[in-house]
Parts: sequence; C-alpha cells; structure tokens
Amino acid sequence: MRVLPLLFVLAVAGPALAQRGHNTNAPIDFGADHIELQDKANRALLSGNVSVKQSEMNLTAARMTVAYTGQVVGGNPQVSRLDASGGVTVRRPDQTARSSYAIYDLNKRVITMLGAVTLTQGGNTINGGRLTINLDTGRAVIDGSSTGSAGAPSGATTTRGGRVTGTFSVPDRR
Repeated sequence: MRVLPLLFVLAVAGPALAQRGHNTNAPIDFGADHIELQDKANRALLSGNVSVKQSEMNLTAARMTVAYTGQVVGGNPQVSRLDASGGVTVRRPDQTARSSYAIYDLNKRVITMLGAVTLTQGGNTINGGRLTINLDTGRAVIDGSSTGSAGAPSGATTTRGGRVTGTFSVPDRR
C-alpha cells in the first residue's frame, strides 16, 4: 500500500497546506500537576494534565518525560527530547493531531506520534498508526501501521499491514 505525503493529500483536498516554519528554538513553557526532577539522569518526569507550549504549538498529555543534555544556557537546561503518553494532542495553527504516544526530538526537529493517530486540518481528517511531522519543512507523513514502514520512491511510504483512512472536505461547486 502506498501512503501519500500529507502535503500532497491536503493540497489536493483544498487550499490548506501543512504548517511550515515552526520556531524550534523558542522557549518551552510547561505545566503539570506533578514534576519529579532526576538530575543525575538528566530528565524530568511530568504527570497529570501535562501541557507544553512552544511558539504556536501546544502539546498536552497525561505523562511526559523531558530529557535534557546537562548543559545549562542562560540558567536553563537544554531540552533534547520530550516523550509523551496518555491521550496526546498536538495543536498547531489550523491543525490538530491526536495519538496514544508522541516523541518530540528537538535536535532533529521532528515529532513522531504513535497509536490510533488522527490528524485534522479544516474539514479534512486522516487516521493511521504513525504520524511523522518535520517541523522545519512542515511535511507530515502518516502510515497505516505504527510498527514500521519501508521507504519507497519519491518520498512515498509503504507499510506492512494497517491502512490509512480519512475524509476530505469538498468545496461547494454550485
């Protein structure tokens, strides 16, 4: 099965395109009901109504592990990765993605969402097993299976099982 890059899919479905130019260097603000700092392990565990905001992107989840490098710049530890679980939602302007788990690799500037993924933009909805969002380019690719995929020509993706499903809105052509 061939999975089309979301940029192509949304361009065909309407004028809305995937988001571009997220500021991955913006500060990360967070809130949670509970936080446990594990300095020797260079991580923080957040739980209960976790909310993270970076520039115009919001990420919410039940739990999150924040990994940092151990380097401190301007009094702040340098965050390298966020691992979220439990009802994960990523909201960006005009786009919302939901899943069971998410990994935000700040060094690669990529968010990977796994498990019962739903991506909504305008009247368009796409469902699958794994969503990868490149925050530099805005390219989003969704696979039918969250267990793996193999590369295909022209940046397309193939999967071994699972399907990508969705609904595209159609403009009124009266």
